[in-house]
Amino acid sequence: MASFKGNRFLAMLLERARHSWMFVAFFIGFFLFWEYSIVWFDIPRYILTPPSVVIEKGAADLDRLLYYTYVTGLETTLGYAVAVILALPLGLAIAFSSILKRTIYPFIVCIEMVPKIAFAPLFISWLGFGLLPKVIIVFLVCFFPIVLNAILAFNSLSEELTMFTRSTGSGVWRTFFKVRLPAALPQCFVGFKYAAINATVGAAIAEFIGSDEGLGFYIQIVTGNMRPDLAFAGIFFLTLLGMCLFGMVTLAERLLIPWHISIRRAK
Repeated sequence: MASFKGNRFLAMLLERARHSWMFVAFFIGFFLFWEYSIVWFDIPRYILTPPSVVIEKGAADLDRLLYYTYVTGLETTLGYAVAVILALPLGLAIAFSSILKRTIYPFIVCIEMVPKIAFAPLFISWLGFGLLPKVIIVFLVCFFPIVLNAILAFNSLSEELTMFTRSTGSGVWRTFFKVRLPAALPQCFVGFKYAAINATVGAAIAEFIGSDEGLGFYIQIVTGNMRPDLAFAGIFFLTLLGMCLFGMVTLAERLLIPWHISIRRAK
């Protein structure tokens, strides 16, 4: 039995490797081109730093980079989690309430049109340079894509399917959990993933505007000191943080809706 599981796991790894080789080859080629193009085109090191130097200098400043990654990661995770917890029920309520559709929904659309970063100086002036204003900015960046996609998701169930479930004698709650919620989840995950992509952007820009720690603060300081090597190291950790969040959302999608066609085609 253990041997069977081991063989199955090995087969899964080989299958993943078979599908990922182009991705890996592209990035290896990209970084090789970056490394040698600086020599070929005689680009000054204070403008663009080779990846080998970024790795060397980043490793020398690893402790500070890891701590600032933790700070930005905390801001990102808290803001994203609060956005999901509040946006999903609100989207559900708006989808099923004609009053909320005429009042709250137009207001949300209007706020979505405003760049959220415009609020950052206000929150920082009101709340200081601590954790809370950054969490609020991340929340705002993530909240609106989630709530708008949730409204679309819960409004997308066909009337024929709704009438069929009612004809079988299913109650409201049973219909919701067995039909409406599973049918809405694929569209909801569109909002979750879009918000995950932008969560670290909101945290970093909030740190640019006013902070004394975090990866956004770090990139701003080292860029001001003409250290593009350390700036690229900070950007790498910021990218890694965003990829981890997006990967967790994608994993949750695979676990919750393995039956959806987008998941089956990705396998």
